[in-house]
Amino acid sequence: MIRVLVADDQALVRGGLRMIIDAQPDMEVVGEASDGREVLDTIDHLGADVVLMDIRMPGVDGLAATRRLVQRGSDARIVMLTTFDLDEYVYEALRAGASGFLLKTAPPHQLTTAIRDAAAGDVLMAPSITRRLVEDFVNRPRPAVHGPAGLEHLTARELEVLLLIAQGMSNSEIAGSLHVSATTAKTHVGRVLMKLGARDRVQAVVIAYESGLVRPGGKAAEAPTATTSDPTPGL
Repeated sequence: MIRVLVADDQALVRGGLRMIIDAQPDMEVVGEASDGREVLDTIDHLGADVVLMDIRMPGVDGLAATRRLVQRGSDARIVMLTTFDLDEYVYEALRAGASGFLLKTAPPHQLTTAIRDAAAGDVLMAPSITRRLVEDFVNRPRPAVHGPAGLEHLTARELEVLLLIAQGMSNSEIAGSLHVSATTAKTHVGRVLMKLGARDRVQAVVIAYESGLVRPGGKAAEAPTATTSDPTPGL
């Protein structure tokens, strides 16, 4: 059972989200919060797996609450809820540790899919928000290409997997692109996240862009020298 904490300053919104979530056989709402402070005060006691976090709340907003939860080492996955896909906090929230974004106008099935994906370590992001993230990089000054700690330790295959992750591919899509099994693709993705110290796939995408490995438009930059050993046979 996926335990969900709903954080929004509007009671009607919280009530609507609760109705949708509690109607699912594999998830339940274990608590509600009207601001970030309530999330921080109750999440450990509630043991939530996923937090649906409104990005704009009075007092401690969703961005600040996300940052503090990650700093505390919380295992809860955070899906930010926003009304507008051009929210200026999208990029900062991803850097703070959010697992993704969902528009409040999304249909119920996208909400429940996002919760399941987030709980599994994946995430569903609105295409318009993904585009917004890429456009943000277009407008930012490009620093010299330099990888964060761990990037230089990726094998050639793992660098390839990181590029596919940055394109928004799921594990099954990565498997199809590389002509390997879904299990092998999942293993590669896990190694990439581990070596980069990335919380999840979204953080790996941010690292790929910030390091200069991927440029806006999905084009690969000149990659750093990869390690030559790849312990997976036959690949």
